[in-house]
Amino acid sequence: MTALTDQLEYNTEREHLIIPEYGRHLQKMINHAVAQESKEERNRLAKAIISVMGNMQPHLRDVPDFQHKLWDQLFIMSDFKLDAESPFDKPTEEQLNLRPEPLSYPQNFPKYRFYGNNIKTMIDVANTWEAGEMKDALQYTIANHMKKSFLNWNKDTVEDVVIFGHLFELSNGKIDLRDSKEPLSEISSLLKVQRKFTNHKKTSKKNNNQRNRKRH
Repeated sequence: MTALTDQLEYNTEREHLIIPEYGRHLQKMINHAVAQESKEERNRLAKAIISVMGNMQPHLRDVPDFQHKLWDQLFIMSDFKLDAESPFDKPTEEQLNLRPEPLSYPQNFPKYRFYGNNIKTMIDVANTWEAGEMKDALQYTIANHMKKSFLNWNKDTVEDVVIFGHLFELSNGKIDLRDSKEPLSEISSLLKVQRKFTNHKKTSKKNNNQRNRKRH
C-alpha cells in the first residue's frame, strides 16, 4: 500500500497548465513535440495536435480565424519553445504580455454626468451653426433638455440660471444665455412629458407580457 501511495501524483506537484481547458494530456503531447530533434517530426506532431485541439472545441469552428487561434494557443502552451512551421505569423511572448493603452474617460465634464454624453455632442454641433433663429432655437432646446436631465437627477427644482451657467461652462463660453429674458419650459411641463413617456413604456411592456402569456 505504501508503494502505491508513493507513486501517486498530486496536482500541486505537476507541471503548470498554461491553458487548462485543453487538459494535461494535450500539454504532454506539446511537450513531446517540443523535445523532438527532427524539424519534420515537430511539424507533423504540431499538425496532429492542432487537429486534436479543433476536435475539442467544435463550437468554435464557425468563428473567424479559428485555425489562427488554435496555432497561437499551441505556441503559447509550448511556452514559445516549439520550433514548427505555422501557416500564420507566430505570436511572441512580448505580444502576449503587451498591455493595452488606457482608455480615455468618455465624459469631458464628469461632474455633470447627469446630463449625459449626448449633450456635449449637441453643444459642439450648435457651435458650428451660423448665428440666427435656428441656432437660437437649438440652444434653447439643448437648455431645456439639460433642465429635464437635471430634474431626473434632482427631483426637487432647478433655477434656469443654474442651467444657463452649466451650458456656458460646457460650451467653453460659446453659448451664453445667462442674461436671457426668455425662460425655459416649466418644471411641471417637463415632468409631465417624462411621466407620459414612462407610462407609455410601462403600458407597452404590460401588453407585451400579456401577449406572451397568451401564446403559452
